[in-house]
Amino acid sequence: MKIAVEGCMHGELDNVYATLKKLEEAEKTKIDLLICCGDFQAVRNESDLQSLNVKPKYRDMKSFWKYYSGQEVAPYPTIFIGGNHEASNYLWELYYGGWAAPNIYFLGYAGIIKFGNIRIGGLSGIYKPQHYFLGHYERTPYNESDIRSVYHVRHYDVLKLMSVKEPIDIFLSHDWPLGITEYGNWQKLVRLKPYFREEVQKRTLGSKPAAQLLNKLRPNYWFSAHLHCKFPAIIQHGEDGPVTKFLALDKCLRGRKFLQIFDIKSDPGPYEIQYDEEWLAITRMFHSSFPLTRKSVNLSVEQHDVQDHRQWVRQKLDARGAKPFDFLQSTPSYDPSHQLSSHCRNSQTESFLQLLELQYLLDTTDQVNAPAQSATPSKSTEMRNYKANRCLQIDKILYSIVIQDSLSSIRRTMEVWRCLLKGTRKFTQWINNIRTLTSPSEG
Repeated sequence: MKIAVEGCMHGELDNVYATLKKLEEAEKTKIDLLICCGDFQAVRNESDLQSLNVKPKYRDMKSFWKYYSGQEVAPYPTIFIGGNHEASNYLWELYYGGWAAPNIYFLGYAGIIKFGNIRIGGLSGIYKPQHYFLGHYERTPYNESDIRSVYHVRHYDVLKLMSVKEPIDIFLSHDWPLGITEYGNWQKLVRLKPYFREEVQKRTLGSKPAAQLLNKLRPNYWFSAHLHCKFPAIIQHGEDGPVTKFLALDKCLRGRKFLQIFDIKSDPGPYEIQYDEEWLAITRMFHSSFPLTRKSVNLSVEQHDVQDHRQWVRQKLDARGAKPFDFLQSTPSYDPSHQLSSHCRNSQTESFLQLLELQYLLDTTDQVNAPAQSATPSKSTEMRNYKANRCLQIDKILYSIVIQDSLSSIRRTMEVWRCLLKGTRKFTQWINNIRTLTSPSEG
């Protein structure tokens, strides 16, 4: 199988596809797949531009909308992840992955699919520690803060990828794994990009979660972009462990190193994109813990057992097949008069969740400001929440008594609450407050 890898797309689909066509003609070869490492900019219409985190003067329709509308068709199967310059409102519709346009597949915020027998995984976004442990709380229309944090990597998505046990052939991330420069010619890198020197020397250049995934998954190939330069590296996992070939690529501009072609051993074609059984099982297993709060969330993978979900998914795929649901437009393509003002449900995502018998949560907002909580609350946490709710009710009742009732009734009521909240600080506080109120007239 011959695969083309592209760095940052920045909406230049026409140029990338034209370059590949010329390369095929010059080399008399056939490219089977194109994969892109982020900043794809899947902008369908002018409304999507409002969710694209770039300066207004750089907001341009580019060429994706033509492929979305059907005016053009991608000449190669194309798989991409998200970066830090995306139409985030559209990618959120396809959180679990799906067809962004005919023959153009988004891997999701985190995801794994199969192309033929080649297993391809990816993690969208970039790492920012201040948002890493938060939930996916951002909703359209985005404010100045949320339009940036929406593409920041979350621990929840990394934890799902850390649960993968079967080998992965190719993995994609937008930003580089932390410490990757130690495995390549970093001296050449800092000559080309002098402002990287301090981060390289302090070992702060790159993503810590991506480095953890690199050490855990150990794929044959790892491709990245983001820093707009080409950088190769070879990682030997242990003395006798497997080897990962790493390559970062530039953005699509004339004279820049944004494209690489490589061969990978595979079964004979034809090839098509299919769901991955293990990944669907992991998705189903983690769904009940999907965090939607802006508070820090404590999640752990230790309590999960994927085998029951794996068997359930296998039966579903045996009955239905592993081909992803068909592409359907979820909003009109490029039209200046059309405005998208709220979250739009994507039929592919709805069908995907129906397949796995999971609830649709992507437009849920009632948990956005909920307090931090673990995936499975402990009994002590439930008891604290129960007492807190009871105390709030008692606050209201006792306040009403103090204002409206006689002091003799207060004392009778106090005996009732003494039984309900014996030993709690809240009761003691109320006893002291009420004694203060009663002391002047009733001693």
